[in-house]
Amino acid sequence: MKHIPRKRFGQHFLTDPAVIDAIVRAIDPRPGQRIIEIGPGLAALTHPLAERAGRLAVIELDRDLAARLRADARLTVIEADALKVNFGALQPCQEQNADAPKLRLCGNLPYNISTPLLFHLLPWASLIADQHFMLQKEVVDRMTAAPATHHYGRLSVMLQWRYAMQPLLAVAPDAFSPPPKVESAVVRMTPRPSPDTNADAAPVDVRLLSELVQTAFSQRRKLLRHTLGRWLDARGFAGHFDTQRRAEEVSVAEYVALTRAL
Repeated sequence: MKHIPRKRFGQHFLTDPAVIDAIVRAIDPRPGQRIIEIGPGLAALTHPLAERAGRLAVIELDRDLAARLRADARLTVIEADALKVNFGALQPCQEQNADAPKLRLCGNLPYNISTPLLFHLLPWASLIADQHFMLQKEVVDRMTAAPATHHYGRLSVMLQWRYAMQPLLAVAPDAFSPPPKVESAVVRMTPRPSPDTNADAAPVDVRLLSELVQTAFSQRRKLLRHTLGRWLDARGFAGHFDTQRRAEEVSVAEYVALTRAL
């Protein structure tokens, strides 16, 4: 029976064979790796990934699609909302065995949950080898933006702090069924070494960093003295930080250093 895409799940199924092949080659799955695909849909990526890796896990919220996927013995199907999945539980051996293979995450992410999902995955970055995601191109532009550019913002800072970003390819709407109204892109995210493993640096309070960055970009057209400056004063910050700039002019390293200083 033909599956009708459901708008509430943001379903746009990848159908272009050339794009599928390019993504699979970029991921380069190998047997023995712990690969998890988020939102497999009609299994356009799933089947070629399984052919190369032998086995993989998939996270699918749509119960009809999950039932179809269970017919493939190579797949471990997790019928759940990816925003509620404890990814640490999917890699239980990593903390006890440093040589255990890390997770490799991939998927054509529904546009309506892509940004929340990226933030949801942040706490497990140390358990992840890499992430290959298809997202709305505008989101990828924000993820990879450099300081002093239009797209640089909170998402840029929070993700670049923990990942090295590499845009891989742009994907036109006609590569999907039904075609979305926006351009898409594929990005590779490789976790940086855990910042807290550096004995010479204070640990980074992720919640504090997030609050700091959110405050800074809350009125991005204004100088930071109107937003972050007042926020720092309220916390009794006695150090030096140049607030005669706009939020987009501050580098990721500077935001992280300020968080450590606090």
